[in-house]
Formats: sequence, C-alpha cells, structure tokens
Amino acid sequence: MSKRSLTIEQVLTLLSEAPPGIATLTVGLEPAQLRAVPNPNEWSANDVLSHLRSCADVWGDCIAAIIIQDRPTLRAVDPRTWIKQTNYPNQEFQASLHAFAAQRTELLAVLEPLAPEAWSRAATITGAGKPLIRTVHTYAQWLARHERTHIKQIERIVNTMRM
Repeated sequence: MSKRSLTIEQVLTLLSEAPPGIATLTVGLEPAQLRAVPNPNEWSANDVLSHLRSCADVWGDCIAAIIIQDRPTLRAVDPRTWIKQTNYPNQEFQASLHAFAAQRTELLAVLEPLAPEAWSRAATITGAGKPLIRTVHTYAQWLARHERTHIKQIERIVNTMRM
C-alpha cells in the first residue's frame, strides 16, 4: 500500500480486519509459542500485540478527544512509554487479544457513523517538537497502517514458531 492517503472506507476496513487477522494467524499456537521470541532481541507475538494495544490506547484516545472537543491541544504520548503503565506484556495472549478486539469494536462504533467532514476535525499536538496539527483521519490512518506492518511481523513470528 502506497503512502498516499487512505480513504475513510480503507481505514475502516483495515481497522476492522486487524483483530480477526491476528486471531487467524495465531490459531492453534500454545501460550509458550506466543511468548517465544524467534531470535534474540526480537519481539514475541505477545510483545507485538502488547505494542498494538498501547498504540490503540494512545491514538484512540486522541481520536476521541478530537471528536469530543473543539480543536483541542493534546500532549503527545509515546505508546512505548505508555505501555510501561500497563500490564499488557504480562497478560495471556488470548485475553489480551480479546481486550484488543473489544477496544477495536468501541473505536469502530465511534468512527463508522462519523460524517466525512468529522474526519477532518483536528487537534494541535504538543510535546514532540514543533506543534503539529493532526486530524481524526490522520490518527485513524496512522493506526491502520501501523497495525498492518505489525500484523505482517506477527505472521513472520508465528511462521517461525510453526516450523
């Protein structure tokens, strides 16, 4: 997929496909396999899922704030910092995937009924250098593309575990 802007429909499709896609990729794997790293200094499938949940928390909260507030100013939060405030890495994979899927259902329930112009609602993001303007569409597209990359990573990991 090129770096051109995704349509709203493409974003919604990618976001809706992520949890079931992960479930399909990991079916039949034992908890130990989902926690195993394929190579030193790499992530396990559980690590990747934990990261995806952290990103969904941070960027999903930004989306919600932009929708609820009129041009808010939000402080940037790094999902890699946020994850340290969670217990995601210690959770059992299937329970974590279930929570991820539930969170995604909630996000889609907010995004799907939005009028096209609401996707252009914006916030000023501070705390990461020069203030940036980000929209609902920016965050949702960012989340969808980011997840797509990590789902491919999970696929590589589980293929290694199945060998």
